[in-house]
Amino acid sequence: MLQRHTDAADRMIGDIVLLVRLLKRAGPALHGHDSAGFPVLTRLAYEGPRRSGELAAAMCSDPSTVSRQVAALVKAGLVERRADPEDARASLVAVTAEGEQVLDAERRTRAARLTEALRDWTPEAREDFADLFHRFVADLQRQHDRQHDPSHHEDTR
Repeated sequence: MLQRHTDAADRMIGDIVLLVRLLKRAGPALHGHDSAGFPVLTRLAYEGPRRSGELAAAMCSDPSTVSRQVAALVKAGLVERRADPEDARASLVAVTAEGEQVLDAERRTRAARLTEALRDWTPEAREDFADLFHRFVADLQRQHDRQHDPSHHEDTR
């Protein structure tokens, strides 16, 4: 039984690696901008302005990496730094109107690619896959949080 679970995990890991490579190679960079900042831009658009450190933690990424991505997005005019109303010493990063436009165009492009890739799937199969994939990512996030945040550890006594 354990071997079957290990085989399935190995198959999924191989597929995930391939998926990441395919997504990185897919089409143009963020409509003329460096696509490395796409996850940062997306997170800010969905969750609103954040401090850079909070953003790095939420994305399970190194703060220096997120800082470089934010700097590139600021330079491109896609995000801006604003004073944090709760702490004048800190700044928040927020999506600009241009950033929203670029993100919207990129979302449409990526959605069209996925729609094309899944064109032979039934609507039910697409919904089932989306639900299971969301659950998979949420479970991985919870596992990560438990391993990296002591407040998420359960009492094992």
